[in-house]
Amino acid sequence: MSRPLPPTPDEHRIPGDRRERPAPLAAGHWQPSPLLRASAVLHGAAAVLTALRPHWWPWTLGAVIANQLQLTALGLWPRSSGLGSNWTRLPAAAAARGEVAITIDDGPDPEVTPRVLAILAEHRVRATFFCIGERAARFSACVRDCVQAGHAIENHSYRHEHNFSLLGPRRLRREIARAQEVLAQVSGTPPRFFRAPAGLRNPLLDPVLQRQGLQLTSWTRRGFEPAICARATFCCCTTATRPAAVAEHRWCWKCCRP
Repeated sequence: MSRPLPPTPDEHRIPGDRRERPAPLAAGHWQPSPLLRASAVLHGAAAVLTALRPHWWPWTLGAVIANQLQLTALGLWPRSSGLGSNWTRLPAAAAARGEVAITIDDGPDPEVTPRVLAILAEHRVRATFFCIGERAARFSACVRDCVQAGHAIENHSYRHEHNFSLLGPRRLRREIARAQEVLAQVSGTPPRFFRAPAGLRNPLLDPVLQRQGLQLTSWTRRGFEPAICARATFCCCTTATRPAAVAEHRWCWKCCRP
C-alpha cells in the first residue's frame, strides 16, 4: 500500500484525502542540529586558540578545514540528517500498516504528468508530487489534476537551480518562499514538505526551512532509468521496498510514453 507523505509522525489521515490535511506547520526559531552546534563550538575554540597560541595555527586551521569537509560531505549525501531534520522513512504507524510513500519529482509537465497519473490510477495508489514552482505556474492545470486525483503537492524549489546547494540564505529563502506561494495558490493547500534539487544542500538550508515551517524530505529508495518503461520502474521501486520507505521517482518523457 502506498500513501502521500503524512503531515507529522504523530498525526494520521486517510491516504490521499486532502480534507484531512492539517494546517501547515507553524514557522519557528531555528534549532541547530547537534553537529552544527559542535561545529560552531569548534570554530570558536579554534579562533581563541589561534589568538592565544599563534604558533598552533596549522593545527587549528586543519581542524576547521576538516570540519568544513565533513559538512560538505553531509550536504552531498541526500539521506543524511547531520545538517538538520531529514525524513527518509515514514512513521512507525505507517510501517505497521505496510505502507510506503511514492514521491515524484521535477514536474509538472503537460506531456508526462497525465501519463504518470494514469499509471498511478492503474495501480490504484496515491503519491506525493514534489513540484517546481516555475513549472507549476506555467502548467497549473496539471497540478490541479494531481490534486483532484487525491495526490499531494509539495515544494521542490522555484527554479530547480543546479547550484542550489551553493546558494546563500537570501537566495534560498527566495527560491523556497516563491515556490511555496505558487504551489499554495495553485493547489489550494500550502506544502508541508520540501525536497532539495538532487537532494543536495548546505548548512544554510535548515534554518530557512524551519522558519518557513517546512520539513526536509529525502528518500529511502530511488528509481530513475530512462532506458526502461515507467511501469517497470514503478513496480521495481514499490514491490522491492520495505514498509515505511519513501520511494523517489524521476519521470522523463521517453520512459512515460504509452
